[in-house]
Amino acid sequence: MSNNLHDKVEQRFQSVVERLSAKGRRITPQRLAILRMLISSKDHPSAEQIHLGILKEFPTTSLATVYKTITMLKEEGEVIELEFSEASNRYDGMKPEPHPHVVCSKCGVIVDPETVNLQEFMHRIASETGFVLHGHRLDFFGLCPKCRE
Repeated sequence: MSNNLHDKVEQRFQSVVERLSAKGRRITPQRLAILRMLISSKDHPSAEQIHLGILKEFPTTSLATVYKTITMLKEEGEVIELEFSEASNRYDGMKPEPHPHVVCSKCGVIVDPETVNLQEFMHRIASETGFVLHGHRLDFFGLCPKCRE
């Protein structure tokens, strides 16, 4: 991880911990490990991947604990869930606001494009339809460079 990215991850981690503490949420070592994995992973991990990732440090942690922590973080607006009907749901703790994703339909890797701003597009859709929009989900599906080889 580059220094700049490491600093960004650490800042996000500390700010989430502070917000959770201020709201009276319990901050256990397991929750911290789950949160750190959610924030530091660029791969949008599944609950199962998070569980496997923390078992070495916390071998008695259950998958239910991971799900409960993710649910709490979703309630607090600190993580977004990407739901997939044919695969495990995935989670993004670094960018918990709605944003587009590019998903490989073969290996399942998920990438966040950096150059997309959907605010103007959402405003236009709201104007055209009369809807009051409260969010969006925009996923692009295709084959990643590795799977195309």
